[in-house]
Amino acid sequence: MGIHLLDRAIGSDYPTFASTADIRAFEQMPYGERIAAQSTYDALKCGAAANPDAPAIQFLPNADPADTPVVISYRDFVARVTQAANLFHALGVGPDDVVSFMLPLVPDAFVTLFGAEAAGIANPVNPLLEPHQIAEILDAAKTKVLVALGPLPGTDIWQKVEKVRGSCKHLKAIVQVLGGGDPANGIHAFNDLIGPQPGDHLVSGRQIKASDTAAYFHTGGTTGTPKLVRHSHGNQVYQAWGVNLILKAKPGGTLLFGMPLFHVGGSLTQALQTLSAGGSLVVLSGAGWRNPNAVRNIWGLVERFKPETLSSVPTVLAATLAVPQGQADISSLRYAAGGGSAIPVAVGQAIMDKLKLPVVEVYGMTETASVHTMAYPDQPIRLGSVGLPLPYAQVRIVKLDADGHYERDCATDEIGVVIMAGPGVFSGYLDDTHNRGAFVDGHWVNSGDLGRLDADGFLWITGRAKDLVIRGGHNIDPAPIEEILFQHPSVGFAAVVGQPDAYAGELPIGYVQLKPGASVQPGELEDWVRARTPERAAVPVQIIPIDPMPVTGVGKVFKPQLRWDAATRVFTKVLSQLTDRGVDCSVKVGAHGSHGSLATVTLRDVPAESREAVENEVHALLAPFVIRHEVVMG
Repeated sequence: MGIHLLDRAIGSDYPTFASTADIRAFEQMPYGERIAAQSTYDALKCGAAANPDAPAIQFLPNADPADTPVVISYRDFVARVTQAANLFHALGVGPDDVVSFMLPLVPDAFVTLFGAEAAGIANPVNPLLEPHQIAEILDAAKTKVLVALGPLPGTDIWQKVEKVRGSCKHLKAIVQVLGGGDPANGIHAFNDLIGPQPGDHLVSGRQIKASDTAAYFHTGGTTGTPKLVRHSHGNQVYQAWGVNLILKAKPGGTLLFGMPLFHVGGSLTQALQTLSAGGSLVVLSGAGWRNPNAVRNIWGLVERFKPETLSSVPTVLAATLAVPQGQADISSLRYAAGGGSAIPVAVGQAIMDKLKLPVVEVYGMTETASVHTMAYPDQPIRLGSVGLPLPYAQVRIVKLDADGHYERDCATDEIGVVIMAGPGVFSGYLDDTHNRGAFVDGHWVNSGDLGRLDADGFLWITGRAKDLVIRGGHNIDPAPIEEILFQHPSVGFAAVVGQPDAYAGELPIGYVQLKPGASVQPGELEDWVRARTPERAAVPVQIIPIDPMPVTGVGKVFKPQLRWDAATRVFTKVLSQLTDRGVDCSVKVGAHGSHGSLATVTLRDVPAESREAVENEVHALLAPFVIRHEVVMG
């Protein structure tokens, strides 16, 4: 057994990827000859083989280093996953049937995810969604079995199940985790069903192929009709193989785990990656990073469990910087890693300065089974870049015409649409109507993001061609909010874009062009939206009347102009600390050739002896934002 448990060809040491030439040489062996697992079930067995008695999961009830963890060994974890697969098989689940689940990060959530993939198709659902959204997802997936948390204080998951169960046409059984069940009404207790099942083999005799569907993940934001991304087992195993390869994972490592399992970053980049490498998931309570204790106790947790990577979404990474380190020993950490939305350069720099850790930024999407490019720790970190493609993965930057058809590849450093191909890229959405425009040249997925490749092949994301607002890693589709605004009798034109925010990355902000002669009261439109959308996070923080609305030559709203306006307003407010002191200071945000957008701050009539200090103050005030800035003297 080599050091990389999912790779047949790697021996006792990981390869070094100090250059693009190293990566190309590594890729000379076909990927299919390397991979040691065809399915996620096989991948878990690979992880367990390193040391069956090692802890696979250590569950901390209160995300506190003083907690006594609930420990599940690899031997027991694989046995329980096998039992869960057999439980689902006994309920009639075959390879093409769907097990949906709505669970916090309790140990049986991991068992359910991988047991469902071994029996059929897993469909993790965000339990924070509103009941009508949950019902849409369950129905679109043709859910046969639903696994959900039983009625417990402090959670409304079961209440939501009660509301939606009658509208799920294909539902045959409901299984309660941490609940007693009600068999007479088709509700079974998880522990009652799993106990009698064998844990040493799949009763179905199923031989899972890499091409078999492992899971559906909903995407497209929590507003609007969700798309169901179809992952094969091969897609998911590639994710674990690739991240383990670049981060040089070893059996016995630990990861502080707090991301939800309905997010590919949680279920694949972290959970499957760690468990297939023989590592241990230290689960930070059922609420994960949403539990305030998780961030508050971060350095004590690092000292106790000694993870090598501090890994989460950028908002969590930024929050940890505000927690005093005290006397905690955090010398186990080798990297900080983040994705889901852009890491502001200032946050990345602060991590490097304060924690002395390289920042491994990653980029990908649900459609690429999570990470597709990442910073390689063997190479110098380029802050602001999302690194290089994983081995065997590919990225191109292309120009598309108005209908989304390919025109040409872009030159080095020329901004265009990011498209991706490779073993992690999905084969399409479950609903074929969502596949229109999803691919370029057949198998290259259209990310909807704008970016450029530099001369060394590093990818830089410069903006979005698609309109999603990403609030703290949480996707918000503007279209449903715009529809609500259009319904207001005074609104003629409406658009929602992302406004820069130092903490969340972006917040939704609305712009409206009122009908001739119409007027609205302050707060009226915000209240209108709030009363009509179930998604609180999607309500615009402000709605600004504007006349005229900027439009393209074909009459579409020109959203980049609105994003620049929103950014200009935010940065002007942030810089009011200077203007309030009498500094003549103005800011303008607009297009930039290599950054996508750039904030230009103009200082006028600043005495020569004060210029450097004022300029440094501007840099400090704008540093937390993702948008780049420059200072010029007027």
